Amino acid sequence: MVTTLSPAGDVRHDAGRTVTAGLAHDPAWLALKQAATELQGLQVKDGSVPEPADHEAARALIGQIVASIETLAPHFPHDAEYLRLLVADFTRWADTGLGVPDFLDSLLAFAPQEHRTNDLGHLVVFPMYTQNGSTSRLVEAVLVEVIWPEFIGELEAGNYSNKLFVPLRFVDFTPGYDTNSAVLFPESVAVRETPTFTWGAIFQDREAARFRRVLRAAADVTSLDLPEDAAALIDDQALTQETFVMWDLIHDRTHMRGDLPFDPFMIKQRMPYFLYSLEELRCDLTAYRESVAVEHDESASPEARKQAKLVQYAVIFDRIFRFAITGSRVRNYDGLGGQLLFAWLHQHRVLHWTDTKLAIDWADVPEVVMALGQAIEDLYWRSIDRPKLAHWLAAYDLVSATLTPHPASVWAKGPDALPLTGALREVTDQVMDDEFPLSMFYEALSKKMAGVIESTSGITGSSDLDHTALPHTA
Repeated sequence: MVTTLSPAGDVRHDAGRTVTAGLAHDPAWLALKQAATELQGLQVKDGSVPEPADHEAARALIGQIVASIETLAPHFPHDAEYLRLLVADFTRWADTGLGVPDFLDSLLAFAPQEHRTNDLGHLVVFPMYTQNGSTSRLVEAVLVEVIWPEFIGELEAGNYSNKLFVPLRFVDFTPGYDTNSAVLFPESVAVRETPTFTWGAIFQDREAARFRRVLRAAADVTSLDLPEDAAALIDDQALTQETFVMWDLIHDRTHMRGDLPFDPFMIKQRMPYFLYSLEELRCDLTAYRESVAVEHDESASPEARKQAKLVQYAVIFDRIFRFAITGSRVRNYDGLGGQLLFAWLHQHRVLHWTDTKLAIDWADVPEVVMALGQAIEDLYWRSIDRPKLAHWLAAYDLVSATLTPHPASVWAKGPDALPLTGALREVTDQVMDDEFPLSMFYEALSKKMAGVIESTSGITGSSDLDHTALPHTA
């Protein structure tokens, strides 16, 4: 159906797809996408175009980008001021020598958190890096739509307020997003000074699509019998991406809530990577715990309660099947968190690997999962009164009580083996890149699942998941 916006910004549908989805084949968008892609080839890491011989071509490409933005702008009346300033930023960059780009003015005007309306579209164009994609600030262009189902509005207006959270799905994108990147953050944009960030966006369609593909393959490889409601996630992209919206709504708001040592996310601090593992896992286990609460909350809507149960499945399956074996073994903090959750479930005897078949005692899982979350929260609470180094050692004890460290680990030998009187970086340097290697179970699973996980790069909610051959690695 075709979607139009009323002057008030309401979304209207007509016969099959949204207006933004239709723009994926619009000549103006295709020209913008092509020009941005060609311009990337002339840029260097900081976003500038340093070679004078390339300036004429770069200005021509910027001219095409500007013309395309102006042509597409009427489709996005809610972003009118942002798109106007975007044109001004591109024009100024071209006119002032194509040095390091500065798009602060247009970035400050872009406020997707103020328009959280289901199916509402945005045209996003910035010189920026893309997490898990390009680390250079190249000009990227993305057509996106907001995912904002009614039950999410209900949750966000109640106990799970998160005014900065913007859930999205892809319509189309330039090469920086033909990767594993599933986020759009304002801090990635090239600007002259760092502003106060007022939103963060996550592509739930990508998260859901890769989850479905990996879960389908993992359940087959491990002979896991999925509960009926969990199995529905494999077959229903819309259902699954709404599940991920709920998960991320709660996860995202958790980073600065609770009894925290100070800044648990440690963005600008150099610390042992297992501390990042515990922080991300803490937020996921909070989403799990809160989803259990919503599931049993008779005042919540039926849809919210249904999705809350699905969030519980999603947290466990994504963590133990995808997180644990995705990426390199170099300080892989998300991988470590997945390993920890699996081992915790196994050692508490609610997850079983018997006769080469995986089984899970679902009735007993919530209590065990929430116990791990409580252990991390207790660590945080006690660490408010601890020196930093003591917190690190206590965190290591928590992880190593469940996961076996590398036999060559210095940390595993205990505090007496560490340079505790030196600079903190000397202690951090003693953490091995793969301090907690994969178990034999995960080594075998990784060999069978590597091809499937690699195949999810660039995946979106519109990918043909049900008819794509899923590669297995022998």
